[in-house]
Amino acid sequence: MKQLLFIFNPVAGKGQIRANLSGILDQFTKLGYLVTAYPTQGKGDAVTAAAAMAMGYDRVVCAGGDGTLSETAAGLMRLPEEHRPPLGYIPAGSTNDCAGNLRLPTGVLASAAVAASGVMCPCDVGTLNGRPFFYVAAFGAFTDVAYDTPQDLKKTFGHMAYIMAGLASLPSITPYPLTIEHDGGTLTGKFLLGMVCNTFSVGGIKALPRNMVCLDDGLFEVILLRNPKSISDFQQLLQALTQQKGTEDGTVIALRTSKLVISSDSSLPWTIDGEYGGSYLRSEIYNHRRALTTIQGM
Repeated sequence: MKQLLFIFNPVAGKGQIRANLSGILDQFTKLGYLVTAYPTQGKGDAVTAAAAMAMGYDRVVCAGGDGTLSETAAGLMRLPEEHRPPLGYIPAGSTNDCAGNLRLPTGVLASAAVAASGVMCPCDVGTLNGRPFFYVAAFGAFTDVAYDTPQDLKKTFGHMAYIMAGLASLPSITPYPLTIEHDGGTLTGKFLLGMVCNTFSVGGIKALPRNMVCLDDGLFEVILLRNPKSISDFQQLLQALTQQKGTEDGTVIALRTSKLVISSDSSLPWTIDGEYGGSYLRSEIYNHRRALTTIQGM
C-alpha cells in the first residue's frame, strides 16, 4: 500500500482542517494510501517534521495556510533531491495565494482529493541566503504586514486584514539605498519596495497573469519600486503588477532573473512567504529550477 505523510496545522484559518479531519483521512484511504498524520505544534514545526519524516513516503500532503505549505516545502528541500516526495496542499488559511498557483478547487475535501490524485508538476523553489521560499520574497513597504497582522484579525477579515494593516503602516515607510545585481546587469538607487515572485497571486490579489508567469522556468518575476514622488507612483506599481512591465521613467522596474544579489548599507528586512525572513546587509537569492514536484488540479 502507498504511504502518505499528512502534515496539518490544526489551528489554521477557522479550524477547517480539524473540523474535516475524518473526511480528509477517508479521502486519502479511499485513494489507496496508508496515512501517517502529524499535527504541527507551532511555528516552524512543519519544516522539522517534513525534513525528519518525509523520506520514504510516496507523497506528502500539508494542510493549513500558505505558511504551512512554505514550511513543508522548506523541510523537503533539506532532503536529497532524489528523495523528495511529491507535495500536495490543502489550503485553509486567510489568504491562500498558492491555491490558485496549484489550480486547487474550493473546499477542503475537494482539495484533499486533488492532493492525493492530482497531476504531478515540477515547481521552482527560491532561497534567500540559503533559506527556502516557495512563492515570494519581498522587502520594503507593506512587506511586514503579513507577519505583523494579528491572527484574530486574519481570521475575521481574511486578506482584507492585510490591506487594513498596510494602510496603517504608510506613515513609517522609508526607501532603502541599494545595489541590485541580476542576470541582466546592475541597478542602484533608493527603493521603496521589492518583490521576487514565483506566483500568480500576492496577498490575496490576483496580480500576475498566467500567460506571463511560468512556475518551473528557473526565473523569478521581479518588481522594484523606486522612491515614489507622488501617489500616482503607487498606482503605477499596481499597473506594473498586473501587466508585468515597468514604467518609462524607471519608477517601477520589472524584470526576470534566475538570481539576485542585493547589497545595502543597513540591514534590509525581508518577508518570505508571508513570514519574517531575516535582515541582511547582503541578500543572495537563487532560483532552484524544478526543485520540488507539486500536485496540482487540472
